[in-house]
Amino acid sequence: MSNHTDSPSALNRRSVLRRTAAVGLLATPAAGLLSACVGGGTDEPTTQATGQVSAENPLGVSTETPVEVVIFDGGLGTKYATDVHIPSYQAKFPKSKVTYSSTQEVSTTLQPRFASNTPPDMVNNAGSKLMDQGKLVEAGQVADLSDLFAAPSLDIAGKTVGETLIPGTIEQGTFNGKPYVLNYAYTVFGLWYSGKLFKDNGWTAPTTWADFTALLDKMKAKGITPYSYAGANAAYYQYLVILTTAAKIGGPDVLKAIDNLEKGAWTNDAVKQAATLWGEIGAKYGNKAHLGLKHTEVQLQQNQYKVGFYPSGSWLENEQSKDTPAGFDYQVAAIPGATASDKLPATGLYAAAGEMYFVASKGKNVQGGKEYLRHMLSKAGAKGFTELTKSLTVVTGAAEGLTLSPGLTSANAALTAAGAANFSFRWDAWYKNLDDECRAATNKLMFQGGTADEFCTRMQAAADKTEKKFSR
Repeated sequence: MSNHTDSPSALNRRSVLRRTAAVGLLATPAAGLLSACVGGGTDEPTTQATGQVSAENPLGVSTETPVEVVIFDGGLGTKYATDVHIPSYQAKFPKSKVTYSSTQEVSTTLQPRFASNTPPDMVNNAGSKLMDQGKLVEAGQVADLSDLFAAPSLDIAGKTVGETLIPGTIEQGTFNGKPYVLNYAYTVFGLWYSGKLFKDNGWTAPTTWADFTALLDKMKAKGITPYSYAGANAAYYQYLVILTTAAKIGGPDVLKAIDNLEKGAWTNDAVKQAATLWGEIGAKYGNKAHLGLKHTEVQLQQNQYKVGFYPSGSWLENEQSKDTPAGFDYQVAAIPGATASDKLPATGLYAAAGEMYFVASKGKNVQGGKEYLRHMLSKAGAKGFTELTKSLTVVTGAAEGLTLSPGLTSANAALTAAGAANFSFRWDAWYKNLDDECRAATNKLMFQGGTADEFCTRMQAAADKTEKKFSR
């Protein structure tokens, strides 16, 4: 454990992101037909509560109207909502009840409510069964958050909410020039491992592909599954890894071309090389039995020292807190460099604002939903989130003074080492059909003898069939 003031600080994160802030999305034509599966439209009137706008109530919240929030019960848990954000809202509006529920299957639970125009006010859209965020925006089911970001911060004097955020945060949730989604958790992705396992065996995190495979051989010789992920519901962890390697080989524009549905983006040589390398890892070092396992089942095996490397985001440490043995010492390594001519350094990382929260435009208390987000984005709300989830937020400086866990300390150090080599993609949130296709294509590549050519051709065909809605 280390004190945050001694570890790479939030200032470092800000510096990194200031250099690499996501470019705002370019405007594209307005949405067309509404999606039947998410309901929507502007023809169904909804009575929505509003109150008097004042310095104390800048969003004009109705002080006595309930607000309903739904939180995804996944790697971050829900205590940050029940113990921090809801009490914060209730303290400011004691006559307004916060109606709370959680779910592990967001689309199953909420899609019928959006289809009937009776949605909750604020939704945490996450997990393997999240709703299609792009279609929700298209269908007019998501409220514009411009007034939230322009409102004064709840507890950071002299700044608007938007001015308190890490650069690039608002853009990450922007569709067609308007901010519709708050990506609240600042997440670092990489290869997670046990510091104890490595220390006991004298291993160090590899930086080159040759060192990586040499270490995997050593793990295999000890009877450890060197590398694995869960095929049943977490294939997106692995496609992120493949595309991270592609970005290192060819530069971050490889990902931008994929986001923009450019011709040949998926059949780019960098993507083919990355898919080839990872297909070989799956064939030689993976465990085919993990195709049918869920993420927590493979993660438990890692906690039992049966799996060496596991690809995931910085929520992992919190998600496994109940199963992690004492001294396990979660650590994260950047994905090793692939070739001697990579355009990005081996320390390059996929890191970005993530974990989507949005306000339903058809909710009964839209301004209440936005006010709830304002409480999440307060310094106290963000600090409480980090304390309970071991994850950073997009609120600048909110983690200063906190004692960070081993995994979060490691993630922060990796982020600092990455410097400007920090990148992300957005296509998975924009086009749910491509996300679904890529999960299947990834499992085929990693578990079922698929080839890199098949992977790239399949994804390019899916992208070519996708109607372009967004760009950056």
